[in-house]
This record gives sequence, structure tokens and C-alpha cells, in this order.
Amino acid sequence: MATAKKVRLSVADSGVFSHGIREDTARTASDLLQEDMEKHHVFFNDSGFHNHIPHLILSMYALGASPDEIKAAYASNKSYQRPALPVDNAVVRSLHDKEHFGKCLGREKHYSNFLAFFQQEIDEKGVEKVLNEHLFSGDEIAEDMLERMFGGLIHPFIHSGFGIEFNQPAIVAEGLAQTAVHENWIGPLFFRPVEKAAGGIGNPGKKSMLQILEEIRADKKLTGSSRWDDSTRMKNGVLKRAPDEMMKYAAEFTVSADQVQEKIAEIINTVAYYTSAAQRPDKQIKFDFFFIHGVNSSIFLSKIASLPFVEEHVKLRLLEWTGRVDLMLYVAYGAPNLHLDEITSYTASRSWESIFAYSTAQSGDDGHLPKLVRALKNGERVCRPFEAQAQERGLKITGDMWLKIANMVMDSTRDQHALWVRGAGFDEAWNEFGGRSRL
Repeated sequence: MATAKKVRLSVADSGVFSHGIREDTARTASDLLQEDMEKHHVFFNDSGFHNHIPHLILSMYALGASPDEIKAAYASNKSYQRPALPVDNAVVRSLHDKEHFGKCLGREKHYSNFLAFFQQEIDEKGVEKVLNEHLFSGDEIAEDMLERMFGGLIHPFIHSGFGIEFNQPAIVAEGLAQTAVHENWIGPLFFRPVEKAAGGIGNPGKKSMLQILEEIRADKKLTGSSRWDDSTRMKNGVLKRAPDEMMKYAAEFTVSADQVQEKIAEIINTVAYYTSAAQRPDKQIKFDFFFIHGVNSSIFLSKIASLPFVEEHVKLRLLEWTGRVDLMLYVAYGAPNLHLDEITSYTASRSWESIFAYSTAQSGDDGHLPKLVRALKNGERVCRPFEAQAQERGLKITGDMWLKIANMVMDSTRDQHALWVRGAGFDEAWNEFGGRSRL
């Protein structure tokens, strides 16, 4: 049985989308996730780069990987992880006091302490009560935590999402601990003022996310606000040089209670569109490393919307925040020109099954590849019911375009020189890539 201290997968824990999962792989994945939790830190270096092992193993498991594939991927990725820091039980006890809890937030040295704390909390109260208390209650600390969940390029949201999706309290505890040690600038600088400008939570969305994206693309001040040399481009580029413009457009993305499913489809579709269409016609096809985080995080939206223990206004808020941060993500990495014909003209020569098998066989990958493939397949599933109104809904990606994009992903990652382009809107990011071979 899965607990806050024990990872235990079974084929019943199939996630939002799965294909051909195996009981023997479930056992292997459980053992390796347990080892990762006990032995490794959440960051693999001092610069805050994330340990992706849980994302990798769970994505591979969901796509039908064999035990040997899981073991090979784990062996490759564990080689560079930092060891877990020892738990300070005095600090763990102090975290029950909200003042002390607040003082420890944002300090990565306390990851092991936060993990032990959230394991205790979940063991005592259960996942549902802990999420409601520590993320969704609306008190000062919970608000701070909820904002931190979107820090670090959405990694705490992704990590927690995997725990919720696969019914693993231990992974949820990891996600909450990871959330607690991230910095929080996105709340005060972006989410809070945008929410105020939008008139609160849950107002009807009058524009599709695609409409807002097109308005952003036409705003030259905003699209030029992030620069190649900026560090933390959202914070030090977009929100320094064009904060009013970014917040104005972001505030237009709102979600009312009767729009939940269509807005989930809009988010998934729009992020898949700008991620896939951000190509340079004179360069080999590559997907932007930062944009794919928006795609990869989208797989959890339907799951969150279905959770009976999460109040409606919380769900609406999470959808609004997700759409808004995805819009800023596009601006932050150069607001690239988008070429839909790069997708429509591509040949889908391989089946989904072939692409799943390819993505689980790449032992050197750290998880971004199987996450992306699985999120794209989920996108096809979620958006299909709205395709009859694709133009009205602002859905650019329809029909077999999802499979075409997955083929593009597979073909573009065969070149191990560099799997991803990092900043697709910047000329400098493409310098290392060659031109396309022409027949």
C-alpha cells in the first residue's frame, strides 16, 4: 500500500493517460522511486537544477516501459544526483509553528526537513486534508505556498501533479517539500496584481487563449521585453520592461465555472501550438526546452479539475494561473514567430505506439521526452470533443496534427548533440543548430 513514506505503484495507478503498463514495471518503478526519495536531494546541483527522476520513471511506466528500460534510465540519471541532506528533527517539529514554517520557506537546505514534515502530516491527516490546509486554505502561508508551486519553471506543480495523478502520497510529499524550498517572486509580481486586475477569480472568459496570444504577438513592446542576456527572463525581462502590458493581457484570461473543460482544452491546445510552431524554417526542427514545460504540466489539469475535495474557486484559480503563466512563458523566451505549416506539412510516418516505444528507450533522457509525448497524446484526447468548434474555441491543433507533432518530437530528438533549443525566439539560441537537409 502506498503511504507518505512508501512508494507503491500497481497497474490500477494508471494515471491520466497510460498505454500497456506492466505489473513487473510497477514493482521496479516503485523500488527505484523509493531509493530516489531516500537517497537524493530535490536539486542535483547548487544552481537549483531539478532532480527529474520521479517524472522520468512515472512517465516511462505509464507508456509501457519494461523493468530493464526503467533500470537503465534510473542508472543514467542517478549518477549526477546530490545526496539527500540529513533530517533535523528539531526543525521538523518547529515547522508545525506557522511563523517558523514561514522563516524556512525558500531555503533549499530545509528540503529534507520539509519532506519529513509533509510525510508526517500526510500520514496523520491524509493527502486531501494536507493539500487543502497547506495549499488551498487561503491563509497567508497557504497563499505563499500556492504561489511557490509555480516557481522554478513550474516544477513543483509538475512534481505534485505526478503524485496526485498516480495516487502516491510520498510523491505528493516530495512535491510539497519542493514547493516550500522554491523562491516566490511570481506571486507578488504577477499573480496577485493580475488577479486584482481581472476583478477576482472565476469571471467568464470573453476571449480565447489564442486570441490573447495573438494580441500579445502584435504588441511590440511586450514581445521585445525579454532579452537573450536576461537572467530569469520572466522576472528580469518581461516584468521589468513591460509589466503593465503583460498583466493587462494575462488578466484577460479568466475561467468561469461553466467554462472549465473548454478552457482546459484551450490551455493545452495553445501551449502545444506555440511550442510546436516555434520553428526556424532554415534550421533543423527543435522544440523549445522552456515551452515544453507548459505542455508537460498541462496533463494534470483535467485531473485537478476532477478532484472532489478541491473547492470550485480553487480549481478556477489554478486554471487561470496556469493560462497566465503559459502566456508569459511565450513572451519570456523571445515570443518567436509561429509557423503552423511546419506542423500541417509534416509527415506522420510513425504510430503513437512506435513513438511511445522510442521515448521509453532513451536511457540518457532525464524525463522531458516521455513527459512531452504523453502530454501530447493527452492533448489529442482532451481537445477532440471541441474540434467541431475549433475556430470558435481558438484551437489550432486538431485531428492528426497531434500525431504529426509527436513525430516531429521523435525525429528532432534523434540528434543527441542537443535535444532542445533553449529560447526559440532568440537568434542566439539557434546558432548551434545546422540547416535542414533538403531532398
